[in-house]
Amino acid sequence: MIQKTLLLSVIVLLAIHAAGQQNNQTEFWNSLKSVCGQSFEGEVLRAPESDTNFRNKRLVMHVRSCEEGVIKIPFIVGDDYSRTWVFRMLSDGIQLKQDHRHKDGSPDRITMYGGTTSNSGRATVQYFPADEETAKLLPAASGNVWWVDMVPGKHFTYHLRRMGSETWFSIRFDLSKTIETPAAPWGWEEY
Repeated sequence: MIQKTLLLSVIVLLAIHAAGQQNNQTEFWNSLKSVCGQSFEGEVLRAPESDTNFRNKRLVMHVRSCEEGVIKIPFIVGDDYSRTWVFRMLSDGIQLKQDHRHKDGSPDRITMYGGTTSNSGRATVQYFPADEETAKLLPAASGNVWWVDMVPGKHFTYHLRRMGSETWFSIRFDLSKTIETPAAPWGWEEY
């Protein structure tokens, strides 16, 4: 009898955990979908002193495509339209991949790196540790953790931290005011 009660307790706890994970991730996903079609301007909150890629450039995110299970967000840096964040809702979490393209639309040699959530996160924050594909593609990035902090109507903040190094980027987009829709990112025709 004790074993049956213990087994039932474990099953109930696992179900509660799975429901909590699904609820946090579903709420986060729905927040992303709620700004579909909208564009926002951002600013660098944190970057290494040596950064020349993001500082002093106009930063724009455009939640351009929201399909069943896939949300694509081009991230434009100045006149560089090479980056698109690709979020996928999987059965076991949310995946974030970074699609990098050349001006002609062809994939960059380093593209589609990222990771999948390893826990439930929170409704406003999801964490994406580097996956095996990323570790093979970019060995130095095997310790990367990306996370997105999103508070609807307030901000969307993209973070990258490379564990064991000083690399830490944070870019915050103001969700309280939309801006004009930018041109399509490089390679968008292939989407």
